[in-house]
Amino acid sequence: MSNKKVFLKENVFDAALVRIRWLFDEFPNVVVGVSGGKDSTVVLHLALLVAREKGRLPLRVMWLDQEAEWLSTVDTVREIMLRPEVIPMWLQFPFKLFNATSFKDHWLQCWNPNDEANWIRPKEPNSYKENRYGTDRFGELFERIFAVEFPNQKSCYIAGVRAEESPRRASGLTGGHTYGGVTWGKELNKRREHYTFYPIYDWSYTDVWKAIHDNGWPYNKVYDKMYQYGVPVNDMRVSNLHHETAVRALFILQELEPENYNKIVARVEGIDMAGKMGWDDFYCPHHLPPMFSSWKEYRDYLLENLIDNPDWKEGFRKKFKEMEELLGWIFGDKLMRLHITSILCNDWEHVKLNNVPVPREHWEEYKRRRNERKAAKQ
Repeated sequence: MSNKKVFLKENVFDAALVRIRWLFDEFPNVVVGVSGGKDSTVVLHLALLVAREKGRLPLRVMWLDQEAEWLSTVDTVREIMLRPEVIPMWLQFPFKLFNATSFKDHWLQCWNPNDEANWIRPKEPNSYKENRYGTDRFGELFERIFAVEFPNQKSCYIAGVRAEESPRRASGLTGGHTYGGVTWGKELNKRREHYTFYPIYDWSYTDVWKAIHDNGWPYNKVYDKMYQYGVPVNDMRVSNLHHETAVRALFILQELEPENYNKIVARVEGIDMAGKMGWDDFYCPHHLPPMFSSWKEYRDYLLENLIDNPDWKEGFRKKFKEMEELLGWIFGDKLMRLHITSILCNDWEHVKLNNVPVPREHWEEYKRRRNERKAAKQ
């Protein structure tokens, strides 16, 4: 499959509306996921337009609140959930999230009733407060939520995921059938006819901001603060603040939302260390420490001495070996530095490494090597 873009005559705004209209025609239950981010903001407002057009208001809107959030994000979501055309599914029940800032305390038990006195903020009056879904893991919750809330009903979840950020993601969103002839989604549970769809998958971030500006849609104002601070576009994340891909935001959180920062420090082990180390220094150092002869030697030393869980350590070794075979020819020492960053974030689930963008010019050769590696294992 080629990784070349195919440009059509219709614009992405109109194409997304066509997709969402089709989803409303196909599924009696449509739930829009919001995160407080720009992409889900656009998806929400497009879905509201279609729901109003088709007489399907109020619209179900879901947010899995991870407790350690930007207050600006909480304010943004609160405005959404209080809209009369919205049925709020604000989820504030107990579940656990990985903590990338500590090698001792690996998890935050979000909304643990035993820690209520230490919650970063109180729960909302209109939120879901009981976990009835049979799992406490973030990645498993979405399928279980739909299984419980819509057990025998055809349903879909609409989210703001775009392919622009990664050729790997682009391939995943264009290379396989999901439902009804479209590729821009994934199965939650095929037997139950539960699916997730990404109707703005082909948008650029400039398309996102143009839609917000042209339509006067309200958005998370933390983006303005990040822009003023000089944060690169690709690093403007509004997700929870101790996740592997978001800890850099702690450096600016302490300046932009100091009271919130202090509450998160008191709640989550390792936050203050990560925040005080700064935007870059929490990750791989800029210069190889003089006692090591190579970045690979430094990486292996850190793996041996920082990761104490033997299963996690072995998982890192296997992942590093796989990436060296598939990506070493592209990145060289940069790959070792990426591995070091994943160790320092204790990213044993390899979230950061699985999101490493393969340069577009190397994508076809990368796929060839990946397919050869799969064939050799069979």
